[in-house]
Amino acid sequence: MAWPTAVRGALKTGSDREVVAVYPYRSACPSTVWTELISQAHEDIALAGFTNYFLWTQQPHFARTITDKARAGCRVRFLLGDPESVTTRQREDVEKSALTVSTRIRISIAELDKLRESGIEARFSSAADAPSHLALSVFRFDSTALVTPHLASGVGHDSPLLHLRRTGPGGMFDRFCQHHLEELWERSRPMEAN
Repeated sequence: MAWPTAVRGALKTGSDREVVAVYPYRSACPSTVWTELISQAHEDIALAGFTNYFLWTQQPHFARTITDKARAGCRVRFLLGDPESVTTRQREDVEKSALTVSTRIRISIAELDKLRESGIEARFSSAADAPSHLALSVFRFDSTALVTPHLASGVGHDSPLLHLRRTGPGGMFDRFCQHHLEELWERSRPMEAN
């Protein structure tokens, strides 16, 4: 017997089965989603937003949580844009925000400096990769990811967000995590202690 059309339409059977949710704005994704993904990750947390600033302000006890994760054996990585780069300055001209891109990056750097002894890794994307990094933020939590393709103007919280869950090789999760995040990480440079 054929399945009713309504049931077939509700089941994800194609390549989109990795899409858990889509939000028109990153800020529309409930903070509880971020909290759950961070708390449930045990092997690999990779936070590859250009500034990552919002994590420190929107996640309760964020520093303590990621420090505890790192000390428990979870690999915790931050990939930031270089606050002194040409790409950063160009983006500041586009955004025209009082809280500049370089300021948001420096706030993240200052917070990360406090955690240097915890085993958390922090790097700057390479100058050549900075435009690609700026255009697409990938936040990985084991086999789940939040991905923000940044719009041409405006700040990150105004860009859309995809919530993905890996279901197998070669899907959207792997495309974003392996062919973007890991490639940027491989070519990045260590952040020097301030």
